[in-house]
Amino acid sequence: MAQYVAERPEVAEKRPEIAEKRPEAAVPAAINPSPLGLCAFALTTFVLCAFKAGLIPAVGATIIIGVALFYGGIAQMLAGMWEFRVGNTFAGVVFTSYGAFWLAVGYSLQNHLILSPTAFAYFLLAWAIFTGMMLLGALRTNVALITVFAVVFLTIVALAIEQFGGGAIWGQIGGWLGIIAAVLAWYTALAGLLASTKSAFHLPTWPIK
Repeated sequence: MAQYVAERPEVAEKRPEIAEKRPEAAVPAAINPSPLGLCAFALTTFVLCAFKAGLIPAVGATIIIGVALFYGGIAQMLAGMWEFRVGNTFAGVVFTSYGAFWLAVGYSLQNHLILSPTAFAYFLLAWAIFTGMMLLGALRTNVALITVFAVVFLTIVALAIEQFGGGAIWGQIGGWLGIIAAVLAWYTALAGLLASTKSAFHLPTWPIK
């Protein structure tokens, strides 16, 4: 039996050469994971903020859990990994981080881990700081993306103020700001999607030169 399992010496010697000559799979330059990441962020933000704005009754709030875990979380993190793969560090950091944010929110809601409004307020405050950093990083990209980050920043700040005890009105303000942010993110995603296809029309994003 051993004679059939063992490789012949000459075959074993040639294998390293075969491995060295095998070309690495190149990543096509046309790949653009950003529309996926933006869509995942937009849809999840829209659903959560529709609840905060009072459009969805409290009894239906648990619908956010599945969306946050799978679309806002996993799908957006995948988009972030693909951004790193094509060499886009900024988008990779953004989508991976916000994907982790939605995974954390979804898991916490599912397991009833948000027991202290103050603790959750500091959690949101930390993400507001992160969003402000990403806003600074986006200042040389395009107007559409800058606007998305600016409104997301205001959304998280408003929701943090509510959790710090500022009153339910701040939650409603944050909810409506989040809906606006979701629409802007969808617009930016659609602009990128149309730019990557043979579309009959394109949407402007107003790049900053």
